[in-house]
Parts: sequence; C-alpha cells; structure tokens
Amino acid sequence: MIYFDTAASYPLLPEVKISLMNAFETFYANSASSHLMGSIVQKEIDQVREKLADSIGAYPSEIVFTSGATESNNIAFKSLLLSGDIPAGKTHIITSTIEHKCVLAICDYFKSIGFDVTYIKPNVDGIICPNDVKDAINEKTALVSIMHVNNELGTINPIGEIGKLCSENNVLFHSDAAQSYGKTEIDVDDFNIDVMSFSAHKVGGPKGTGAIYIRDLRHRKLLPVIHGAGQEQGLRGGTIAAPLIIGYGTAIDLFPKYYQSFSEMRIKEYLIEGLINEGIGFNINGQTKALPHCLSLTLLNTNVALMIRDNDQRISLAQGSACSSKEIEASHVLTSLGLTREQAEDTIRLSFALDVTFEQIDIFIKAVKKATR
Repeated sequence: MIYFDTAASYPLLPEVKISLMNAFETFYANSASSHLMGSIVQKEIDQVREKLADSIGAYPSEIVFTSGATESNNIAFKSLLLSGDIPAGKTHIITSTIEHKCVLAICDYFKSIGFDVTYIKPNVDGIICPNDVKDAINEKTALVSIMHVNNELGTINPIGEIGKLCSENNVLFHSDAAQSYGKTEIDVDDFNIDVMSFSAHKVGGPKGTGAIYIRDLRHRKLLPVIHGAGQEQGLRGGTIAAPLIIGYGTAIDLFPKYYQSFSEMRIKEYLIEGLINEGIGFNINGQTKALPHCLSLTLLNTNVALMIRDNDQRISLAQGSACSSKEIEASHVLTSLGLTREQAEDTIRLSFALDVTFEQIDIFIKAVKKATR
C-alpha cells in the first residue's frame, strides 16, 4: 500500500502512538477534579497549551482545545458573530471560493440568518489576492476568513498582508491553519491574526482533537458553542480529552522537525521530472507558491478513475471529483480555477508522507503510464 493522501489525514506518528498509550494508561483522571490526579492531568493539558501557543507567538490563555478544525471554524464564526462582541450592524463576511467546505457551509448558514457574504476568487495560481479582499471590505464587514494553505492545491495565501488590511480597517481576521501548521512559519502577531484554527491529525496527531486561537480571549464576550461546567474558559463545556491532547503535544514537538527534513528531499521535483521523462502529459494547478508535500495534477490522456480503482500497488490518493448523492461533483476549488467538470475528473491531488521514498514515486509514475490512453 502506498499512501499519497496525507492532506486528508496524516498517519499517526510512531512517537505519538506511544505517547497516546501512555496517556490512556496514566492520565485518565478528569482534569476538572480537585484531587491530585486531576491536577496532574490538568498540568499535562496546560503544557500542550503552552507548546502550541509558543509555536505561533500567542499566549496560552488564547488557546482553546476543540475536536478539530471543523469545530474550530464553527467557533470562529458563531462564537464571535453571534455574541455581543461584534458591534450592531456588522453583518458582512468575506471569504474565498476555495475555502474548506465546512467554512462554505458555515457561510451558507449565516446567509440564511441575514448576513451578506462576499466570495473572493483566486488568481490563476490559486492565490487569494490581498487587493481583492481590500476592495470587498465595507463599513458592515465583521469578519474576513481566508485559509492559510489550500487543502487541495497546497498553495500558500499571503495572510500576513490580508491580516494587515483587516487590522487597518478594524475587521476581525480568521484563518484556517489546518493545512499549514507545522509546515510553514506562523506568527499571529506578525500576521495580524485574530482567530486561527488547528487540527491534530494533519500533523501526525490523533483524530478528535485540535485547537483554536482567539486573540485577547479573556476580554471577549463570546457565545459558548457547548454549554457545560466552564471548561476551556467557558467556551467549550465537557470533560477534556486529555490523552488526545497529550498525543497532540507530541506531534507539535516532532512534526515540524520531520517536515524540514522532508522538504530537503525535493520529492515533488523528482515526480514532475519523472512524468516528463515518460512523456506523460499533465498540467500543474496552482503551484507558484505552494508547500513541497502537496501537488495537484490534471493528467492529460489518462483514465484517472481506472488508475485509482485498478492500480496494482493500491496507491491511495485524492481525485478532483467526488461522489455526492450518487452524482459526480467536481471540486469547487478546481472549478474556481476555471477547470471544467471533465478536467476536474482527470485531476488528482498527491500529498506525501514525510517518509515517502523515490521508489514509491517511480511506482506511481508507472501506474499513470499504464492508464495513459
């Protein structure tokens, strides 16, 4: 089995697995309990909170643990925009057409309750241009939400420039960093970030946990997403999943170091050169400024569906279209770039694990060659 779909979920790092097993066996007490074991678990949680905060230039008090980036994105919108923290009349949201589907679904919800939403299209390279955001801001704009790295293209948006524009116009700025954290530098002050979402399983941590950064959290009046006994500064009630968070902390320690070593391998360049040498036609989608582990390819004269379904090596990768309600639905990201439905169906996303080998790349190239019409 060859796994080229780490943008969807990264395999659990071996060290994280060990950390999880130890945490499940050792740190099983409720962190909210007043006894010694509860306090010990709370200390472990707070250490991870400090790690994440330090890694992005934030304060630990500005970090709330969640179940993952989807929940964090919901908190970013609903806790801020439906609370008394936003001035009356601020009912305009700006986002992009290439955001994760959960952000687009949240925006649909806000449209249903009377908000206006402006959708910024990417340029030909798959990048959201700051000037387009600037032109869309008006006196009613409450929130701008632009992802840091796109989950299908791997493209890096200039969120520092966008954040500066938002700050100058007194508009809150949220960025989904599920795909960027651990792979590129993040400084919430330098980028003028007000709210940022994170996911553990995108960096080799466990599924079921993530986090949200909220600037000056203690001084905001926010609507709890889950009412409970006051956990996570009252924003998210319920017993905290300490073992998952502890495993997340191990991933925070290790993943960025591993990713740096991977970047030096130049895997993407090796693959592109191999396709060219085999005479396989392809177009690269949005790669002017992109992370080295992710590649979106529209293959020419290749039966992509057949290659994915029948490949001998069982290569797991993502296709640019998906089955939704028994119908083929083209990727909204690819159509935003101007690709047709047919081109989207012939598009694949490759996202590599940090232990990928050149031999695996050679096997993939042979599979493409075999499916070439």
